Amino acid sequence: MDSSNLIPRVLEIAELGAPVIRARATEVTNIRDPQLQAFIDDLLATVADESGMGIAAPQVSESQRIIVLSPQPNARYPYAPTMEPTVMINPEMLWASSEIGKDWEGCLTVPGIRGLVPRYQAIRIRYHTRQDAIVETTYEGFLARVFQHEVDHLDGVVFLDRVESTKDLVTEKEWQRMIAQRHQP
Repeated sequence: MDSSNLIPRVLEIAELGAPVIRARATEVTNIRDPQLQAFIDDLLATVADESGMGIAAPQVSESQRIIVLSPQPNARYPYAPTMEPTVMINPEMLWASSEIGKDWEGCLTVPGIRGLVPRYQAIRIRYHTRQDAIVETTYEGFLARVFQHEVDHLDGVVFLDRVESTKDLVTEKEWQRMIAQRHQP
């Protein structure tokens, strides 16, 4: 079957409690497989439809080590940088700074909740592109946070596992109120 003629589909988001969310995803071995390439197109369509900063394959019930980083400013993250959607296959963190910062995170898999999550401020990473090229790069700040959040999904970890106190949790409604107050003149 020729996957180039398929229209990408928006996939259903698996929520907390689905077994795939807590399992370690499997390595991708045949990046050029047409079915895998069609799945990547579906993943890209899904993250765009959901206005997500990123997405991991387990979030759409696929146990594969694939993530997409796709930050764009929106109502949920008005301060996000703009980045072209970047597909990362078998991503890994090679180095992390000793500096850790806390910031608010939400997740398509855990709707309606935000948490204050500690993350490394700078990281060096390696991944395969969908064309099977190997890329090494460094991310800082928001992009480092999104990468770590998505890679956690590949290891069966959700942001709630990293929150240091339940007092660091808020509802999405309260988060929107906090953002509105932050950006008032």
